[in-house]
Order: sequence, then structure tokens, then C-alpha cells
Amino acid sequence: MTEIGIGMIGGGYMGKAHSAAFAAVGTIFETSLKPRLEMICSASAAKAEGYRRAYGYRRSTGDWRDLVNDPSVDAVVIAAPQSHHRAIAEAAFAAGKHVMCEKPLGASIDDALAMVKAAESSGLVHQTAFCYVRSPATQFARKLLSENAIGDITWFRAEHTEDFLADANDPWEWRCTGAANGTLGDLAVHLFNGALALMGPIDSLIAETETIHKERPGGIVDNDDQVHLMCRFQSGVMGHLHSSRVATGRKMGYAYEIHGTKGAIRFDQEDQNALWLYRMEGPEAERGFRKILTGPAHPDYKAFCLGPGHGTGYNDLIVIEAKDFLEAIHEGQPRFPTFRDGLAAARVVEAVTKSNTSRRWQSVIQD
Repeated sequence: MTEIGIGMIGGGYMGKAHSAAFAAVGTIFETSLKPRLEMICSASAAKAEGYRRAYGYRRSTGDWRDLVNDPSVDAVVIAAPQSHHRAIAEAAFAAGKHVMCEKPLGASIDDALAMVKAAESSGLVHQTAFCYVRSPATQFARKLLSENAIGDITWFRAEHTEDFLADANDPWEWRCTGAANGTLGDLAVHLFNGALALMGPIDSLIAETETIHKERPGGIVDNDDQVHLMCRFQSGVMGHLHSSRVATGRKMGYAYEIHGTKGAIRFDQEDQNALWLYRMEGPEAERGFRKILTGPAHPDYKAFCLGPGHGTGYNDLIVIEAKDFLEAIHEGQPRFPTFRDGLAAARVVEAVTKSNTSRRWQSVIQD
């Protein structure tokens, strides 16, 4: 087993999640590459040193350039604000490092395009950190679709809804300013990645964004609280997508419903260890959705637990993500979702923005 030095840029919420995942992944999946928590970077040397002690890294730094250029760091994980993604990624590829980058890929389309160019010209592994599409249930749903288990798809609906800013009395925070920090740039990119993974490219869409709470204690909200859109996939299937950070009562509403000529599939991340499957078979009186509890027979579940129905959690999805990254490096080939998949989600964001302004249908650019 070969060791690989991990450099983590960002020690907050996602920096902690990725650090825990790389610390655990070699044991859970017995990967060919053994992660070594080599260096962590934060906005100051003092903060970085605190994260080093908490997460178990060998060294720390307050300058991401030191981390990227360190010879003991083999792979860089970017968990910093999206405004820094492009500069870090370009420098990491130039230094010969593999890169996993948190979503959204960049703070703009120009950033995302530049990052894809740098990634693909480097010949190194690149991965966008979309974790929800990796749940065993959603991986199984993708398998069912590839096998035509519910026939020809006739309709698709999906949402990513949460309520962390549903209370108008909650104080203004950094998420309340800047397009990249609104629902469209934050939650919705997970939704778009999931839709593209399940249904393929979107051809065109018409969309609208909305700010429900335009002012909060401490400041003005200048980005969107929610977005909804109708779309046509390149396959011809009609779809509806909705994302909100003010959906009262929804905590992790990453959910979808897929109708086909022979059945249907339903999933909700708030019950992430269950997939609902309907098959148009047998007597009408006996038909209905069947709840399938994930277990060792489903993708990536067995490594965590041998018992069906015991379940996986959010952090386990980050471990699966780390496993995919390490295996991609070992094999020398990027795995879904790559930087190009991150760009594809950004292209949907771009089309939504244009449609909201023009009040018209917009084509989604396919790179």
C-alpha cells in the first residue's frame, strides 16, 4: 500500500468533514493508497495550527501556496471559499498535484472554464465534491435507470430544500450577499449535479429566482432565497427543479421523483437509506411503491456495515467521495464527478440567471 500526502485547504465545516473522511477511508474501504494527513491550511497560522491539532495533520500553514508547493503533499483538497478555488486549483495542477475541489467549482463561469482547462491539460486527477449523488440509494437508482427498470422516462422532478434561513429574524450572515452564496450558487448546484447524473444533459429551461427575506437584522440580502425552473432534457424528458434555503420544515430535502412507462422511483435524502420503487406489474389491487432499505447488495454500502437497513450517514458519503478520489489517483483516471461535471452544473446556473433576467426560455451551453 502506497502512502499519499493529503493537503487540506480550509479547516471549517467541510475541511473537518474531508479530514475525517481521509482519516477513515483507508480502514473502511482498504484502499490501495493510504492517505497521510500531511498539511492543513487556514486563513491564519494560528487557526491552521488549531485545526492541525484537532484533525491530526503533521503540519500546518497560514499560506495555501506553501501547502500547494510542498513536496510531501501529493493531493490537494480545496475546502476554501469559492472565490479562491481557481487560483488554488491552477497552482496545484502546475505543481503536479491531484485536486479535489468543493462545489461550486468556481465563483463564476470564467473560473470554472479556466479550472477545467488547467485540470484536463495537466493529466492529473480532478474531482468536484458533489457528495449526495454518491449515496448507495442514489447509486442504485442510477443503476436501475441504466437497466431500463422503469421503462422509458416520461417525467422528472427534483428539489434541494432546507430551512436554515427560513426565519426572517435570523441575523444577516455571509450567505446573504454575493450571487455565488445564494441558493442558486450554493444548494442548487447539488440539485443540478444530481439531475444531470440521473437524467443526462439539460437542453433548455425557463427559471425564476426570488428573495423572500430582503432584509435581516444587520444587513440587506442581495442574493436569492429560492429558485424554480422547468426544463427539457436532451432526451426529450420534461423536468421541474426547485431549490430553497427558506423551505420551512425541510432539513435536507435533496429529493427526486422519476416516472417511466413501466414504473417510478422516489428518493428523499432525509431518509437516505431508502429508495421507493414502483413497478407496473401484477394485479392492480396489489400495486404500490415498495420501500427498499439499502444494504450490502447496494453500491458502496458493504464496506460500512454488513447489516441491511442499518444505514449510512452524511459523513459516510464524504468517505465514499474520498475513496473515489484515491482510486482515481491509483488508476490514473478521473472519476465522476470531474471538474467538467462541475462546469456542467455551473452552465445550468448560468442559464437560470439569464432566464430570470430575460423571462424567456434559455438554452444550456454544452461544453
